[in-house]
Amino acid sequence: MKCVLFRYGPAEKIPNARPKSANNHRDKSMNRRRRIYEGKAKILYEGPEPGTLIQFFKDDATAFNKKKHDVIDGKGVLNNRISEYIFTHLNKIGIPTHFIRRLNMREQLIKEVEIIPLEIVVRNVAAGSLAKRLGIEEGTVLPRSIIEFYYKADALDDPMVSEEHITAFGWASPQELDDIMALAIRINDFLSGLFLGVGIQLVDFKIECGRLYEGDMMRIILADEISPDSCRLWDVETKEKMDKDRFRRDMGGLVEAYQEVARRLGIINENEPPRGSGPVLVK
Repeated sequence: MKCVLFRYGPAEKIPNARPKSANNHRDKSMNRRRRIYEGKAKILYEGPEPGTLIQFFKDDATAFNKKKHDVIDGKGVLNNRISEYIFTHLNKIGIPTHFIRRLNMREQLIKEVEIIPLEIVVRNVAAGSLAKRLGIEEGTVLPRSIIEFYYKADALDDPMVSEEHITAFGWASPQELDDIMALAIRINDFLSGLFLGVGIQLVDFKIECGRLYEGDMMRIILADEISPDSCRLWDVETKEKMDKDRFRRDMGGLVEAYQEVARRLGIINENEPPRGSGPVLVK
């Protein structure tokens, strides 16, 4: 039996009430490609070669499993470039990812993988649901990094699960789970140093992993994205939030915060134009 390599679940319906500007960002060629899957913030299309997909970054901002939704112009462009930057560096240091190359301002060419239905969250500082769940003051540095697992199921609000659940229900084998945790630890070490070097504290982040089949071989690699959408990032000195919490908590300034992250990483120019014309991106 042939294995279905990319398994992200059924395609989600496109919201009816969407500003025209959000649709204008989609390249007309996208309409001629077969859509494989649409998630909250990205669309996957068939790729130009077997075993590849095109990942398109949308401007949609969602929180609380789509209970809160908006379209924020420029968000997708910034996430595409920031994720490209991070995945490129991860590939260089030997951490395997699905990223091949960036195609344009909103698209990446990626390897087709079989997604493991788990969100892997690595926490360095108490924030968000952890602080609320355990009654820990937000901002408390944890004794050590903590890895949590959440089952990817929107209808269930992505419940937290244990390693026992994961292996018992066959979402991942014990060996795969070991590989995932090893990847998560290495990624955390790299990201913590990367962001600290530009004055940003990595509070926590979420990743997804997939199975890459190469002939008779299979290995676990990093998939999805790493961006301010999937990380909590605080300014080291001011503790200003530079991530999607600005949307979750109605703080405003989401694009400006993402631009600041990109600027510190050297992705966009210092001489940035007004927001309406979009960020100047370094080639």
